[in-house]
This record gives sequence, structure tokens and C-alpha cells, in this order.
Amino acid sequence: MGANPLPAESTPTAPAPGEICVIANAKSGTNARDAEAIDRALQVFGDAAVLQYWEPGEDISETVRKAVDGGARMVVAAGGDGTVMATAQALLGTDTALAVLPLGTFNYFARGLGLPEDPEEAAQAILRGRRHQISVGLAGSRVFLNNASLGVYPAILKERETIYRRWGRRRLMAHWSVIKTFLRFQRPMKMKITADGETRSVRAPLLFVARSLYQLDRFGLSGTDAIRDDKFAVLIGRATSRGKLFKITWRLITGTMQEGRDYDLISARELVVETARPRNLIAFDGEKSREKSPFTFRMADAPLTIILPGPE
Repeated sequence: MGANPLPAESTPTAPAPGEICVIANAKSGTNARDAEAIDRALQVFGDAAVLQYWEPGEDISETVRKAVDGGARMVVAAGGDGTVMATAQALLGTDTALAVLPLGTFNYFARGLGLPEDPEEAAQAILRGRRHQISVGLAGSRVFLNNASLGVYPAILKERETIYRRWGRRRLMAHWSVIKTFLRFQRPMKMKITADGETRSVRAPLLFVARSLYQLDRFGLSGTDAIRDDKFAVLIGRATSRGKLFKITWRLITGTMQEGRDYDLISARELVVETARPRNLIAFDGEKSREKSPFTFRMADAPLTIILPGPE
């Protein structure tokens, strides 16, 4: 799963009309594939669901709050990890549950939940699902469900956006963004890391703060015990040159990464990272921004209620 689940509630009852609000990026309404997927899901939800679009650049939390005030007991985020993360931010600490209709490229959170990619099957799994409370991470004040990072990974995301705008959103282009970023690699970051009160100084190309069991399992990385203990699995890359970075990436792709050789692992509930550079690119669940050091990561005090999909 994308985060550590707590015990489920009782068997669900069929939702009443209007109790499900499907929230989607307005661009999805003009994208034929996404629009069709949303329509197919709505047919499964029936009268229980209403559809609300939000415009890019707008605060999605306003749309979510209107849905909750209107009586929605479940908000379905129709989109990728970025849309899911933004919806989770607005629902954190409320009784309204978050569900996911995966429309993005990678959909790590939805995959971690075991959701089908077919929209009708996903909608059926949501209707048969159970309410769970999970623990989530905060980067500053912003929720993230999968990971947050500093260093080469945010640079890859930035390059990916540039390539997508020119060549379209294809996985081949995503891989090309990795290669282009590595070719521009200069030197590792200097960081002072304080994890649950213990401080260390490191030089590394990447700091990866994980909350997703699915991602760790998929790439054969250590840290699953930290996730299950409601902590972060903090991976610190060991590459100090472009050649070593390529080597580590190949090991990541082939599932042969080793703790202690390719990366160091820290388990912590709170992390403060000071970088030598005053401003750095930070990424969280695929979104990115350039911000001032230091960077703080901590586990949220309030839980997030999600819909854990029912069996197919």
C-alpha cells in the first residue's frame, strides 16, 4: 500500500445519492481517454456520484470542501498521484474518505492499494471497499503519500515535464528524461540531516523520503519495517560521480540495489535537512517546487481516511 493501514471499519453500506463526489482536473474533460474513463466509472457509481472539475492553478481544496459541505462521504480523486495528493491534503483529519480512480502515468498510490487500471473495475472495487485510516507524511505543511525527495530525482521530474511538453506523455519519454538528467550531473549535494534528534553530515546525489511499501517492494529496496512502524524510510544515495549514478540506476532497474553499498537507510518520524545551497528543488508525489533550506519532513498527527478496495 501507499501508506501503513490501520484496522478497517465495518462492512460498507450502499452509498446514498450524492454521497460520492468524483473530482477531476478540467483537462481530463477535454482528454478523450480520460473523459471516457470517468464516464465509465460514473455509470458504475450511478446516482450515488456527482462529478466536479477543478481548473489547473486553482486551489483544489476549495472544490473538495464544497463536496464535503454538500454531504459527500467519499471523494474520488480521478487522476494521477498529484491529484490524489492534493485531494488527500484537503481531506486530512476529516471523516470523509478518499478513493482513487487512476488516470495518471504511474499511479503509485493506486497500485499500492491494488486498484485495477480499468475504470469500471476500479469503480466496482471502490464500491465494495472498506474505510481505513492511514498515517501520511508531511513535507513542510504539504501531504505526501508516496515519497518526497531532494537532488537528482526532482531534477528528473523537471526534465520530464520539458520532454512531455515537446513529445507527449509516454513512458519512453520518461526514461529519456532520466538519461538527460544524468548526463548533466555535476556533483552530489552537501547536507546536514537531523533524524529524530540525531545529526549527520553527508554528500549525496539523492535524498529519498519514502512512505510507500509498494515502491520499496517494487524496486527491492530496504525500509519496509520503517513504513509499517509509521516512520519514514529515508534512503541516501551513495553515488559521487556520473558513472556511479548510472551504475546505481541500473541496479535499481534490475532490482539489485544493496543497502550499505548503493545507499544508506535511516528510519525516522521527523527529519530536518539543511543543504549547502540556500534553495533547492524538492519533489513530493511527482509535484515539485524550488524552496529554501532547511526542509522538514514529519508524520502527520491526524489520520487520513481512505477507501481500501474490495476484492475483484
